[in-house]
Amino acid sequence: MSDRMSAADYRAQRAAEADVPRNKYGAEPVEVDGIRFDSKREARRWQDLRLREQAGEIEDLQRQVVLILHGKDDVLRTRSGRPMRITVDFSYFETATGIRVYEDAKGKPTRDYEVRRAVAAAQGVEVVEV
Repeated sequence: MSDRMSAADYRAQRAAEADVPRNKYGAEPVEVDGIRFDSKREARRWQDLRLREQAGEIEDLQRQVVLILHGKDDVLRTRSGRPMRITVDFSYFETATGIRVYEDAKGKPTRDYEVRRAVAAAQGVEVVEV
């Protein structure tokens, strides 16, 4: 028996692999509590935050929070004219301090993300990477 595969089998295997969407940074989607997360890191952080919420350390836990970015005079816009935004993975209030926290579970931040994060920081919105 040979370890080689036929050309037809190879093409069929490659076609099947092409049907599976892949993240260019290698993140594997996962489902936890019936919720689909973009990465295992994000899912683990969700579980940690849920435990903190149940313990009363945080409240008003939210996922995929959209923040519209503002410039000096008005909302910043993309080239297509849409409002520029950054979507953070989690937002919650720290019970002890009453401060709203914005978190993003990033493995490899993109340049676009870094720019948007800097603009948010200039607005006074600090995004914490976990």
